[in-house]
Amino acid sequence: MTLQVWCLSFRQPYAGLILDGVKTVESRWRPLLAPLQNQTLAIHIAWRDWEGDEWREVLGTLLGMQQAQVDRLLVSGERFGRGVVAGLVDVGDTWQCPASLQGEELQRLQKSAVLSGLHEKHLTQLSNPRWLKAPLSSRGGRDLWTVEIPAEMLP
Repeated sequence: MTLQVWCLSFRQPYAGLILDGVKTVESRWRPLLAPLQNQTLAIHIAWRDWEGDEWREVLGTLLGMQQAQVDRLLVSGERFGRGVVAGLVDVGDTWQCPASLQGEELQRLQKSAVLSGLHEKHLTQLSNPRWLKAPLSSRGGRDLWTVEIPAEMLP
């Protein structure tokens, strides 16, 4: 028996940050995840890293993490390697971040997204992250695709 779910590829460290429950808001320039509201999304770990290191500033400055905590998160996110479906997350509401948003509300969203520059992006709430029992090798894709996860790999 298998579970068929939509899958989306994320670059590191964001894939690991989602599955470890640190990143709870995904940001995209278009509402890619809106049709998946109230569904489960498989998280694929891409081969390539995220270009840029604004995530380090958010983790250190906004979330107040020490370097040792950041290092532990990075190691945890690499537990299954790259080019694999590593876990599942539940998809919530999608909304567009207003261009005028400032102050504490913007900072809260930046913490949740582990990213700055959210104005006018489509934001999607993510919850209930869980790692699979083992990685599932899979080629990544540019957008959403479906993947079949064997029941024995489900958390």
